Amino acid sequence: MHYRTLAPFPQGFLWGASTSAYQVEGAWDQDGKGPSVIDRASFAPELSDFTVTSDHYHRFAEDIALFAELGLKTYRFSISWSRLFPTGDGEVNPLGVAFYQRLIDEICRYGIEPLVTLYHFDLPWALQEQGGWSNPHTIAAFERFARTAFELFGDRVNYWLTINEQNMMILKGDVIGTLPPGTLDPEKTLYQQNHHMMLAQARAMIACHAMLPAAKIGPAPNISCVYPASCRPEDVIAANNYASIRNWLYLDLACFGRYNAVAWSFMTEKGYLPQVSAEDMALLQAGRPDFIAFNYYASTTVAAESATHTEREDGLREVEDQQLPGLDKSVYIGFDNPHLEHNEFGWYIDPVGFRITAREIYERYHLPLIITENGLGAFDKLDTGNKVHDDYRIEYLSNHIAQLQLAITDGVELFGYCPWSAIDLVSTHQGIGKRYGFIYVNRDEHDLKDLARYRKKSFFWYQRLIATNGMQLDTDIDY
Repeated sequence: MHYRTLAPFPQGFLWGASTSAYQVEGAWDQDGKGPSVIDRASFAPELSDFTVTSDHYHRFAEDIALFAELGLKTYRFSISWSRLFPTGDGEVNPLGVAFYQRLIDEICRYGIEPLVTLYHFDLPWALQEQGGWSNPHTIAAFERFARTAFELFGDRVNYWLTINEQNMMILKGDVIGTLPPGTLDPEKTLYQQNHHMMLAQARAMIACHAMLPAAKIGPAPNISCVYPASCRPEDVIAANNYASIRNWLYLDLACFGRYNAVAWSFMTEKGYLPQVSAEDMALLQAGRPDFIAFNYYASTTVAAESATHTEREDGLREVEDQQLPGLDKSVYIGFDNPHLEHNEFGWYIDPVGFRITAREIYERYHLPLIITENGLGAFDKLDTGNKVHDDYRIEYLSNHIAQLQLAITDGVELFGYCPWSAIDLVSTHQGIGKRYGFIYVNRDEHDLKDLARYRKKSFFWYQRLIATNGMQLDTDIDY
């Protein structure tokens, strides 16, 4: 659809940026913090670990001042569950509480709206040792953690996110580091864990509405539109299968309180069905979100099973990549999309898919949307004068934000955009070398250097964009 005039971004639009605790804070074992599954996970030895990351724990005042200079209207961050509860349950850590009190106070001092994620991959290790999300006790532990956060910080935090990318933890927990190696019958285990997470999320949403009537809360899955590799009806069915298993299983449960029919049939066929009670479904019906947050990096293209598995008669090639989790060749096969470019990590770059994804979510659930991750990871280079000329990031963000404006013109109710990431941090898969931030952190994989902060070219571009409420999308800017 072509428009003569585009709708503007709404007044009060929450231009922001995102981080997560384990990727930015560091101080992994300081001031009473307990270990998480991330701290106990194994990662490639050539990559940096998560012990220091960007040292935000000690430098948050400097970082928040930079975020204010950037012009952020909101800052999305997560609370480390094991910093607040070192064993996941039990006694609250007063030093952990004090850190988040100081952090939130500093955010609010600059007039920035805190957007708090309760759980971003970092389950306390003590709970994992007791079975993690396979153990129903973790549901109660999460509810207690959420209630404690609401009680401690709810006077200043109006927007809450329950669980970050729950679908990625289920579909790709082995890569993220949240599924312990050697887990028996991992698929069946993971879908039972998914059910328990959904119950925990419902309890948290119910508690938030009861304790903080003026606050809003929602889930934050990774959602991407799914293209059929061709107009073959079988390929269209494969795309529908994958969208149900990857996307709608999670949001249907959160928003409708029911299992997606196609995803349920998939789990039945594979023997992955979780144990579900009538009481569980009543709880899921009672816990409803106020909005949907979603993370988007790229679209996916899939096809039905082919005779060769690698190349079909129509020339389409089979591919596998990080954006295609949970590959099951009896249900769908990932295929190359010749119409899209790739970034240097092999991920598709698909701004139009961003618009499509926003439309699909809004048309299905009719809830306000906020983007909580979208960005370009790259091997940024620190040039003379401590400058980073990341024009590639500016182009990526400009093209994606332009598609968001089209989505708003399409009628999508969108109230915020928080790209990944506010500042360089340690990526889950590629260490500190894969950088996303508007602010460069001066360190390498194993050399911490001085951890100095430098504003990238994209910093000044996004600053100008925010100041004009999205009106100035052109990529030229002095630096």
